[in-house]
Amino acid sequence: MNNQTLKTERVVSLNVNVCDHDSAIRQIAELVRRGAGGYVCFSTVHMVMESHDDAEYAKKVNEANLIVPDGMPLVWMQKLQGAGQAARVRANDLMIMLCRYAEANDLTVGFYGGKQAVIDAILERAKKDFPNLKIAYAFSPPFRPLTDAEDTQVTAEINEKNPDILFMGLGCPKQENWMSAHKNKIKAVMLGVGASFDFFAGNVKESPEWLGKLGLEWLFRLTQEPRRLWRRYLILNPRFVRLATLQLLKSQK
Repeated sequence: MNNQTLKTERVVSLNVNVCDHDSAIRQIAELVRRGAGGYVCFSTVHMVMESHDDAEYAKKVNEANLIVPDGMPLVWMQKLQGAGQAARVRANDLMIMLCRYAEANDLTVGFYGGKQAVIDAILERAKKDFPNLKIAYAFSPPFRPLTDAEDTQVTAEINEKNPDILFMGLGCPKQENWMSAHKNKIKAVMLGVGASFDFFAGNVKESPEWLGKLGLEWLFRLTQEPRRLWRRYLILNPRFVRLATLQLLKSQK
């Protein structure tokens, strides 16, 4: 079930938690302390629209222990519904802050997803930025569905290495489907951070902070990867605006 210790505001198809970096870290640390696993989703317009179009996927995301607003349009929606303290929590920022938190509090982390070159770059940078961070697990899975035997083996290896926090870099919606399917199999707290692997590895350029605050990070990313992202942004974004507007108008009646 979605963690109810932090207030949620409905954004079209998702019950998004109202949080900031510090409260998100506290919630994740509490999940680690409980030792029962769990998972965290970073909601964007893309995820909202995937959830709107696929009820089963929406159910998986809404069952997360924490749904973090990782897109200014979601934060604006929360504020328009009365959550004045709503703030954006970028996945890459929180991943870095959690690595720092884990280093200071003797927790272990793991990385699952991305190409091997990306995993290697993550490990190299982490060694420099967080010299005392304990990385218990790092794996680049094949870019295809795992066989049942492979899945069993991967699950066993993750639990054997036993990271407290497991960062997932499979992308939306693949990583949310994976986390939901493994929530009762893996003891680690899983975070679906997606493109944060590429940002941290340095092979994809991050949007300037000022563009993000204006809600225009999507435009920067579109210029970086137009062939891959054009549908996501040029079709899904206008649909989101329409649905969000209808939701707000309906709530005022």
